[in-house]
Amino acid sequence: MHEIQPGQSTELLKELHILTRDGKMNQDSRRKLKQVSHLCRFIEPLLEEIRAEHADVRLVDHGAGKSYLGFMLYDRFFRGYGAGDGGAHIYGVEVRDDLVRKSRELAQRLGFPGMSFLNLAVTDAIATEQLPARVDIVTALHACDTATDDAIRFALEREARFIVLAPCCQAEVAAVLRKNKGQALANAALTELWRHPLHTREFGSQVTNVLRGLQLEAHGYQVSVTELVGWEHSMKNELIIATRKALPRERPARRLHEILKTLGLEEMERRFFTTP
Repeated sequence: MHEIQPGQSTELLKELHILTRDGKMNQDSRRKLKQVSHLCRFIEPLLEEIRAEHADVRLVDHGAGKSYLGFMLYDRFFRGYGAGDGGAHIYGVEVRDDLVRKSRELAQRLGFPGMSFLNLAVTDAIATEQLPARVDIVTALHACDTATDDAIRFALEREARFIVLAPCCQAEVAAVLRKNKGQALANAALTELWRHPLHTREFGSQVTNVLRGLQLEAHGYQVSVTELVGWEHSMKNELIIATRKALPRERPARRLHEILKTLGLEEMERRFFTTP
């Protein structure tokens, strides 16, 4: 089972139902482990970079779900670095209270004191005092509904050093494209890119992530976009990594607004805000 790293807790993988009680793994759990392991490999160098500056690394995982990512990061990185004693800490934010309760119980059972789980919507997390004022890394792995964009807003508000997103739920842009399609088709050949319903969905997904990247750049972040894993493992395969830098902001902000205007998406201006 090459997906399991040396020193990785098999007990944790059993608790997460990635491994069966006798240590076996089916195809679905192998796919899930591969996704999360790949994401951990992208995040761990960022954690090392922060840890070289200060030991109390703070990571907030939005739309945490069953907290696969948080638990595996804690097991692979945080466990050996004084987590839980005012040191490194992972905060999982999840709106479903049953998943929060189960994550809390699992962290206690495994002896992971540097993990906290908050029963909050991501929008509420922006203002809560339950999360620290300084956040080093914000993550969101396939966070549903508007949680990816809410995680971006949270990260920008807290001026997070790194933002790592495997985006999800791009349907809102597609819905606006669909709504305005009739008028748009009469005015510009460009709208042929999303005339057919399948293309509307795919084009909407692409545009959503392009706008997210420009939004981050308009706040001074350096953005890279890559594949998370092979397409055979997941169709939700895009990975956005943003690093806070003092980069020029005017051009990406202008480009973002131009795209919204060109595609008839002006009503989504507030979602992809560019003013710090």
